[in-house]
Amino acid sequence: MRTSIATVSLSGTLTEKLTAAARAGFDGVEIFENDLTGSPLGPEEIRERAADLGLTIDLFQPMRDIEAVPADEFARNLRRAEHKFRLMRRLGTGTVLVCSSVSPYAVDDDALAAEQLHRLAGLAQESGVRVAYEALAWGRHVSTYEHAWRIVEAADHPALGVCLDSFHILARGSDVTGIEAIPGDRIFFLQLADAPQMALDVLQWSRHHRCFPGQGDLDVAGLVRAAVRAGYDGPLSLEVFNDVFRQADAGRTAVDARRSLTLLQESAGLTAPPAPVVPTGFAFVEIATADTARIAPLLTALGFSRTARHSGKPVDLWEQGEARILLNTDTGSHRPDPSLTAVGLESPDPAGAAARAESLLAPVLPRRRAPGDAPLDAVAAPDGTEFFFCVTDGPGDGQRSGDAGRSGWTGDIGITRVDHVALTQPWHHFDEATLFHRGVLGLRPHASVDLADPY
Repeated sequence: MRTSIATVSLSGTLTEKLTAAARAGFDGVEIFENDLTGSPLGPEEIRERAADLGLTIDLFQPMRDIEAVPADEFARNLRRAEHKFRLMRRLGTGTVLVCSSVSPYAVDDDALAAEQLHRLAGLAQESGVRVAYEALAWGRHVSTYEHAWRIVEAADHPALGVCLDSFHILARGSDVTGIEAIPGDRIFFLQLADAPQMALDVLQWSRHHRCFPGQGDLDVAGLVRAAVRAGYDGPLSLEVFNDVFRQADAGRTAVDARRSLTLLQESAGLTAPPAPVVPTGFAFVEIATADTARIAPLLTALGFSRTARHSGKPVDLWEQGEARILLNTDTGSHRPDPSLTAVGLESPDPAGAAARAESLLAPVLPRRRAPGDAPLDAVAAPDGTEFFFCVTDGPGDGQRSGDAGRSGWTGDIGITRVDHVALTQPWHHFDEATLFHRGVLGLRPHASVDLADPY
């Protein structure tokens, strides 16, 4: 299915957001009105910029507090809508999002809401525009998708349909199977977001804690399956608000977003990317350091022995049992302190593991191979850590990847293997890292444990 992302989900100027979305491989975008009004470019220029990048503008949003209001208020709303519809024609988009009203003037009258939305849809149709009506989870009188659909059905206008937002639906605990009763051609748009389960006011939960599908606790895949069974064939679009994305690098966020949609489509049974290849162990870890005088004595004290040196690179191999550490002194000036830079993962299918990683937007790393070097596939994690996929051989054959199977030295203290690796992540990149390791490497997350940090 086509993929889209709301510009509100990315940081930067509107042109920067469009560029980030295109580079990450999205097919289209939702234009958030504040992004458009804050841009120095006019609607026609934004339209041309999106087209140059290969992006469609799938939705313009939002229109607020339209329906179930007194006649004089609704007349003002129609005048406001006329301006937006003209703007949309200039922008080149044909669908507008209308949120259920939170206005203090709104009344609890479904018949009035249906009648006014019918009139709005008629005005929209004259401009070649469709209206997608969305139930906000905190709407004054309409807060569930079932209620929104009843009003749309009663309004009975071909230019009026519903927008389904996974957060608004799942945050209220609504049963998504009811979506299958909505005709697919009346589901005009599908907005997707996940979120961790929190005992929090739903408005604050939505504004500050949404995340990409697969990074929270909501069954977004189940909702997508229900929409597809109903006949929905429009784009899968991400609309995520949180305090991190408003400040994070737009390019990195867009890649994380696109990866999440790929995994979501796999979970929903819509696509079949290369299957995950779960690592079976650690072939090696690589530490970069310019200070071998500091690290070598520590490794010696831990029972490791330096067993080999690479013929063409300043890399030493230290071993104890099946535990292997590569000490790389080719660090440059940007790594003054020792740091873990690469992990060799034993894999039953290195080529399959690399194909899986590449399908999920993990950059494949170019390799300079000297004669005799092991042919290892490598990809980069979002934090820059390099993962090498190594052939897993039988026990005791002495032929593990990189010719690292030597044994028989003295002085070990009982270390037999590397059994885990701790990769420190800044708090604002934690969800991204979890999604990468789960999706790309096929690892299973355990329950989170909070530990006090003195710093």
